[in-house]
Amino acid sequence: MTTMRFGQYIAKIEYDPDVDRFCGRVVNLSSPVTFQGRTPAELRREFNASIKIYMDICRERGIEPEKPYSGKFNVRISPETHRKAALAASLRGTSLNTFVDEVISKETETVLKEN
Repeated sequence: MTTMRFGQYIAKIEYDPDVDRFCGRVVNLSSPVTFQGRTPAELRREFNASIKIYMDICRERGIEPEKPYSGKFNVRISPETHRKAALAASLRGTSLNTFVDEVISKETETVLKEN
């Protein structure tokens, strides 16, 4: 997957041969922010413009712009799973956070490749 970054915003880039353009979609917002361009430079300009338009719309509507994912979230799991994960992390010589990050990263890559 090809990506492009503008500040904290990350977009997935694909080529659409039907319209002979690169198409981008911001992936770390739930709001639909998309853009197109024929060249990488044009695509980057349109990405920047789309984020600015998104911010302007939020300001006009008096709503707080959604922030990209922070990398922090709470997960509720059973005490037994928690114990096993802490033990596995310890046996690997790593923190529980690092262990969970690695396991989730591996599993999400598998799922994303399948889809």
